Amino acid sequence: MPARAADRPALHAALARLAEQDPLIDLRQDDVRQEIRLSLYGEVQKEVVQATLAASHGLDVGFRESTTLCVERPVGVGEAVEVGEQGDNPFLATVGLRVEPGDGVTFALGVELGSMPFAFFKAVEGTVRDTLAEGLRGWRVDDCAVTVTRAGYWPRQSHAHATFDKSMSSTAGDFRLLTPLVLLDALRRAGTAVHEPVHRFALEAPTDVLGGPAPVLARLRAVPLGTEPRGRTTALTGDVPAASVHAFQRRLPSLTRGEGVLETWFSHYSPVVGEPPERARTDHDPLDREEYLRRVTRRTD
Repeated sequence: MPARAADRPALHAALARLAEQDPLIDLRQDDVRQEIRLSLYGEVQKEVVQATLAASHGLDVGFRESTTLCVERPVGVGEAVEVGEQGDNPFLATVGLRVEPGDGVTFALGVELGSMPFAFFKAVEGTVRDTLAEGLRGWRVDDCAVTVTRAGYWPRQSHAHATFDKSMSSTAGDFRLLTPLVLLDALRRAGTAVHEPVHRFALEAPTDVLGGPAPVLARLRAVPLGTEPRGRTTALTGDVPAASVHAFQRRLPSLTRGEGVLETWFSHYSPVVGEPPERARTDHDPLDREEYLRRVTRRTD
């Protein structure tokens, strides 16, 4: 956040320019906390961004403690359906969805394409992809296959000699507002697991000191995968959780007499062991059905 509130517009503009120049920077506005979120590649990049903002833009900014970005993945198959104007569904739309593990995020139709206007299917698909930005624990949902299992709509109609009446006919908005409820209900029935990012590391250090990092690696939940003697040095490779990389880098000079060389890069996601971390969700949270309906129906009335 900027040290001065008046610098907020300038900060957002400066960060937008940096994000255009560096593909590793992802800029988002958190409207709930009135904060700017940056997805960065490690603590060093955060320090570089902070220094760049001060030197090139004259902006004094502070960062909250970094949070490792996890993902959620479905662990089973879940289905849900909402029928228009039945129960507490106030929308003129019927949507059924099935979610299951997949490769990336995919969207498919399990109903006839002509069962409702194409624009309504596109509204469902777009909303599915937007909604999966926050799963049951607030993390982006990955490797999820979503299939439409049921679809229904109210054709365009009106009272006699009147123009189109949206209170009697389905609109794309009905599907955009209903889809998050159906999708998250299906996702809840499937269940999700939180996965944390894991980096591959390559450490080269003098052979006589290589035993020093071993206890530290164990505390950092790092897993050695192999060693390769290289004369007076030895190369050690392995995996380490992304959350532990910065601590590993800070300890390295003292563990290797300042002679260790460490490289790390993203490798894969791995299921979190123990209680999975959660991330606060946005304001119009479909997981709280009653509050969500109150907000969106008030907004559209």
